Parts: sequence; structure tokens; C-alpha cells
Amino acid sequence: MLLSTALSQVSQNNFTEFTALSELLEPSLVVDALAQSGVATIRKRKLPMEQMVWAVIGMALFRKMSMRQLVNQLDIIRPNGDPYVAPSAVTQARKKLGHQSIERIFNQTQSLWHEKSVHPTWCGLTLLGVDGVVWRTPDSKENSEHYGRTGNRYGKASYPQVRMVCQMELTSHLLTQSAFDSVDISEMKLAESLIKTTPDNSLTLFDRGFYSLGLLNRWQSTGTSRHWLIPLKKNVQYEVVRSLGRQDKIVRLTACPQARKKCPDLPESIETRLVSRHVTF
Repeated sequence: MLLSTALSQVSQNNFTEFTALSELLEPSLVVDALAQSGVATIRKRKLPMEQMVWAVIGMALFRKMSMRQLVNQLDIIRPNGDPYVAPSAVTQARKKLGHQSIERIFNQTQSLWHEKSVHPTWCGLTLLGVDGVVWRTPDSKENSEHYGRTGNRYGKASYPQVRMVCQMELTSHLLTQSAFDSVDISEMKLAESLIKTTPDNSLTLFDRGFYSLGLLNRWQSTGTSRHWLIPLKKNVQYEVVRSLGRQDKIVRLTACPQARKKCPDLPESIETRLVSRHVTF
């Protein structure tokens, strides 16, 4: 399944209720993430930051609900016991919350969930996939200046767009990490930010849009036993070093001067394994 298809299915969820959001997320993780980000609630506020985190999560889970329905569904209350918080208060609190806390919660939860899960491996390698997607953002001057818009000869896109590249554990479809930036930043550039935290002893699948010798060389040379698999683009020139079988060869790929200029650590050539398969649909 393509990552874009999986994300589309998630966006079509029709959740209506949870007995408690603490079933999905430990409250202690929320408190720790807020403290580390420096936005923990010290004094009484109309909407404490801890409850704002639950509100942000609720916005993703209960996508079809209005703000009034959402805060009632999540039982968000003010310190004085009032069961309703005005939508304007939620908007202001969300701006104060920022993205660092949510990012910390994501990183901590994905690490915890993967540690608790026993994922199947292939030849002792964790199976990962990397792909990208483009999201539309609200049409505002600030978003347009920060994220940009795609365009063609007929004009610019109707909405500012943000590009996301994420890494997924393929047997569970759990995301392990992600990177966001302007739509003007390429997927390959965003994928480079995933290299540092990619686990050792893993096999990562890319689509051919990520073909870059600089990216692939860094991916395999960082850490231990980090392998990749990618469809070969048309017209790629290679030299056969030796044959391991009729459809299995070791080949040498030569880096062009432009690629080496962008990636000074890229050698003149790299050797890789080329496996050919004919797939009939």
C-alpha cells in the first residue's frame, strides 16, 4: 500500500467516541513533553496546556465535529468546573502551545509503541518505507509566504502547501518519524533529515522519485547495516562488476559532477546490487 493511500484512509476515519483518550496516550507523556518544551501550565488558565494537547489530538480524531462538539466530546473543562470553553480560547491556546510539544509527544509515543511491539523482520532487517505527501493549508498571506505554492504555466495553486516526508514501519503501518517544510523543498532534501534516526539493521523502500546517489550513499553509510531498495530509473547508466545470477548483478553507479558538488562526501562511484524482476499486473 502506498503511504499516500494509507494516510488517505486514516483521514477518512469516522471515530465518534473514546471512553478515555488516556487509552491512546499516557498522561505522564503529555506533562513531560510540555515541561521539556517550556509551555507547562504554572498558574490557572482558562484552558490549561495539558487539555490543549488533548484538544489538538481530538481535532485529528474527530475531524467532522465542530469546535463546540469537540470540546464537549473530550470533556474539556475550565478550572472553575465550567464544561464549555469558547472556540476563541481554544484558538489562542493552540497558538501558545506551539509545535514543539506535539513533536515531542509524537517522538516519545512512536518510540514507546515500537518498543512494545514485536514487528516481523526480513532476513533480520526491520522493514521501512519512505514516501512523501503534500498537504493544503489555510489560504493566508502568512502561510503563502512561509510554505509557498506549487505552480505551472497556467498559474499558482489555490492554496499554500506544506510538504511532508515520513518513514513507516511496513508490517504495522506505524510512522516512525516525519519531516515537514515548504512545498518548495524537495522530498529528497527532507528525506535526508530522517537518516540520523533511522534504525540499524533495516531495509528501507523508496519510490524512484527519491533516486539520488547522494541520499542513498548517506543512507547506507550512516550506522550499521542500513540497506535500501529502489526501482531503477530509466536511462540510468551502470557498469556490471560481476554477475551473481541471470537477474542478479553487482553494478557500479558513477556520480555526476553536479551530484558530488551537492554532496562532497559522495565518492566518484558506488557499487550496489541490481535485481531484475518482471512483474505482471
